[in-house]
Amino acid sequence: MSFSHKILFFFSLLGAFNGLILGVYFIFLTPKKYLSNYLLGALLVMLSIRIGKSVAYNFDYNLPKIYLQVGLTACLLIGPLLYFFVSSEVRQVRRMPEIWIGQIIFWFFLIIFGGTIYPYDSFPQLWRQYIIPLIYLQWGMYIALSGLLLIPILQKLVRKENVKPYEKWVLTICGGVMLLFILYVWSILNITKGSYISAALYFSLIIYLIAFTLLYRRKTDDLSSLSSSKYVDRKLSLEDAQMIIARLERIMTDTEIYRNPNLKLNELAKEINISGHQLSQILNDNIGKHFTHFVNEYRINEACKILSEETNLTIDAIGEEVGFNSKSTFFAAFKKIKGLTPSTYRKSITLNL
Repeated sequence: MSFSHKILFFFSLLGAFNGLILGVYFIFLTPKKYLSNYLLGALLVMLSIRIGKSVAYNFDYNLPKIYLQVGLTACLLIGPLLYFFVSSEVRQVRRMPEIWIGQIIFWFFLIIFGGTIYPYDSFPQLWRQYIIPLIYLQWGMYIALSGLLLIPILQKLVRKENVKPYEKWVLTICGGVMLLFILYVWSILNITKGSYISAALYFSLIIYLIAFTLLYRRKTDDLSSLSSSKYVDRKLSLEDAQMIIARLERIMTDTEIYRNPNLKLNELAKEINISGHQLSQILNDNIGKHFTHFVNEYRINEACKILSEETNLTIDAIGEEVGFNSKSTFFAAFKKIKGLTPSTYRKSITLNL
């Protein structure tokens, strides 16, 4: 190996090693225990595995096929982790949704069982013709989905509006992964000779950029949308209020937290990562309802669905099911919101049927 090749090997492999260290930092050592940090750490680990395979193969074409298989199948997790990271920041997701967990489990088991049944070493032609193109297609689809989430931020850039630090951070990460994807596809299509190692070199630059940002930026709290909005009692802009309302409605619908009869304002506020004061402000100023009325509307709408179905539940049991502590409270809230009692509502539905 010539001296220039040794230098190339050193810098390209150094990026993969540093990426692995940085990924471990985000997963285990970062003081900010946000979901987006864990996802970013896992993303960097998968990228480091992929880049490490590229570097090893570029300098040793006789590399055992199992290493090629591990490096390639890591791409099946790069796309999903990128999308989840971007989504967690843009939508300010605090907890891993079940659908995300399901996707990770699906791709992980596909890697294990698919790789066991059709190993690269025994089916090289199958991998080159079908499996590898499908892997990159999946990666590209997740990049496209991530790009759709970033459209509002990109529109800000076009309109020359103020872009928040965490938005720049997400754009940088997503842009870096997209660049690596383009370089790999470019190499597979053999458009430019010797382009295969370019991804490793660019990855090194991206890692150094991330490390430089973390080490030398005076303030890193604002690199996450969660920390920038957490427990800050200030007058919210219309844009921020609309974003929080969207999160609030998603939490109410997806988790059905309103079924908790002891639900309190601060508890709901914690679920969407704002203070109780801010939630109260948004409910009153932007939605025009106080906390109890807002929650009761979800409860009554759910009660109406149950009353509309053929069920053996009594009206009292339905009230308890949707989150009311007592029959009187349920009847009073139902009458106030729907203008009639639950019994009358059930009879009217029965007559219509």
